[in-house]
Amino acid sequence: MIVAEEDAGPVERLRCAACSFTHWNNPVPVLAAIVEYQGKVLLARNALWPSKMFALITGFMEAGESAYEGIAREIKEETKLDTRSLDLVGVYDFQRMNQVIIAFHAVCEGEVRLSPELVDWRLYELPDLKCWPAGTGYALADWLRTRGHEPVFFTAEENAERRRGLD
Repeated sequence: MIVAEEDAGPVERLRCAACSFTHWNNPVPVLAAIVEYQGKVLLARNALWPSKMFALITGFMEAGESAYEGIAREIKEETKLDTRSLDLVGVYDFQRMNQVIIAFHAVCEGEVRLSPELVDWRLYELPDLKCWPAGTGYALADWLRTRGHEPVFFTAEENAERRRGLD
């Protein structure tokens, strides 16, 4: 870490002492979708997650694509569903992972066929959804409010249990 003068004053960053190259460590853009399928919300479980942990469809935005193109691609890759409409829900920071989440509501159709990255999926009625205290959970909460539902969040204990996969 080397301190150098920047527009806002001295800032410590990873810099090469020989050539002054700066590693900016900027947040990575991640796309997320609240997938509406058959009138319900589809949540999926990543193969690496505990058994009780389900969340939104997410993925990294790739160079040369818009956020809208990227989330439609991610939905197709991960679920094989076709996206019929997309609306921006909001932008959320996820500092723990150094990410910026761009969240959408996606109305989708087709037959769900999961990619190897995902191992399970469930459909939820809006009143049955519980939000988690992290970036995509806050996106889901904001979207639920637009549908006239006051979001319910997992308690700290429930969220810890969910992350551990305990039954």
